[in-house]
Amino acid sequence: MAKNEQTSPKAAKAASAVLRDDRTGSKSKTAAGSALSQAPDKGKKSKK
Repeated sequence: MAKNEQTSPKAAKAASAVLRDDRTGSKSKTAAGSALSQAPDKGKKSKK
């Protein structure tokens, strides 16, 4: 995967829902965690 590829906000939201759902299996949660690790940060940008 290229360095500049990121998970879309819509996909990140779906992955977050998978991680919060107790009914999903470990393989699904692993894939969702991988997707979220590639999502852009939501926090504020720090000023320097």
